[in-house]
Amino acid sequence: MAGRPAAVRPDLHALVRDDRVHRTLYTDQEIFAEEMVKIFGGRSWVYLAHESQLPEPNSFLSVRMGLRPVIVTRDRAGVLHAVFNRCSHRGATLCREQSGVAKSFQCPYHGWTFRNTGELVGTPWPQGYGEDFDRTEFGLHKVSRVESYRGFVFATLNESAPALTDWLGPATGWLDYWIDRAPGGEVLVRSGVHRMGYRGNWKLAYDNAGDGYHPAFSHRSLLEMASRMGESKDMAYFGRSPDEGPMRTYMLGNGHSVIDQRPNYDGPGSFWANQRPQPGRERVEEYIRAEYGADADRLLDLCVGSQINLSIFPNLLIIGNQIQVVEPLAVDSTQLSWHATSIGGVPPEINTIRMRTQEDFPAFGEPDDQANFEEVQRGLAAPEAEWVFANRGLNVPGWQEVGPDGVVSSTATDELHMRHYYATWLDLMTSGGAR
Repeated sequence: MAGRPAAVRPDLHALVRDDRVHRTLYTDQEIFAEEMVKIFGGRSWVYLAHESQLPEPNSFLSVRMGLRPVIVTRDRAGVLHAVFNRCSHRGATLCREQSGVAKSFQCPYHGWTFRNTGELVGTPWPQGYGEDFDRTEFGLHKVSRVESYRGFVFATLNESAPALTDWLGPATGWLDYWIDRAPGGEVLVRSGVHRMGYRGNWKLAYDNAGDGYHPAFSHRSLLEMASRMGESKDMAYFGRSPDEGPMRTYMLGNGHSVIDQRPNYDGPGSFWANQRPQPGRERVEEYIRAEYGADADRLLDLCVGSQINLSIFPNLLIIGNQIQVVEPLAVDSTQLSWHATSIGGVPPEINTIRMRTQEDFPAFGEPDDQANFEEVQRGLAAPEAEWVFANRGLNVPGWQEVGPDGVVSSTATDELHMRHYYATWLDLMTSGGAR
């Protein structure tokens, strides 16, 4: 409209302080649009898929890279690719299936056909494009770099981004622990997925993933159920002065962090012994102990979560035995996908009860979290209350320690996780650096 003043981009440095962030980081459409360009692929590595979801040559998987629709493919030689799920002719999505096997994709709109590596191979009635039409110029837009770390597939649109292992940094050791719990490191993501949507910003999920402060209150009904089975049951320790307990949270660089709950446990068999009730548990334990004797504790512990909450910025969360993916849809709309995992090298009964274990938290705990996310988003509609605080632990003597590897740790209720990842967020949104 003539005479309308141009929008002024906010100074993001003024919106991120040492102990707080501004409400507009969760509510402003322009900031969200910039995140989708810079955070989700423009300057960072984004998790796309697990290799086991592409089990054979010519497998494909439809995912999102921020708001970008992407097809991850494995070509006939087994090499991984990622291409935009957008016909280079008029922009229609090519693939409307979640997964499958295909050597090529044909656009349902005008019939243009592309190899699963992105090259244009066919246009109906090509004479209509003239003699100088060069098919090599009209292939699918390819994601610049695709790399895999032990089956976890990441991508970036930044040609100058650091190598994936450098981006992950110390997080690789925690991923290794999670993977190596499985015999031979064989993790399989071929089972069901819980997809849950909430009316709130994507960063609310990331704020919460590294938050050891909320379980005693948000998950009170779950903890009360656990306490009826004895105070030692899984997660009950969050309700008993967690600041004084052995749990720690670790900052792993580039916005990654982990809450380590393992110090609450006492060795082989303790993960299983402290798991909450689940259908079929007693029969499986009786069978495994009878059949596998001295190895039973190790096998039964594999049914239970890893007892770490690993957050890999910006969109990958490892919770229990599950891979959770944060998928932004709009500034105030997000989908969370919980992918169940099975493992190789174990009796089938272990994977059966493992699947029942993975039904536990998404069903009993995630609705608590998503209700909080939606209520936070509602509360942020009050413009006069400008700030969201992350000051717990900031000036508390003795909470934070620096390990010999330079990794900073603190008690599990310190909001250090939020302060740390917002520093990375600010770098990526402004200078493009990482820390």
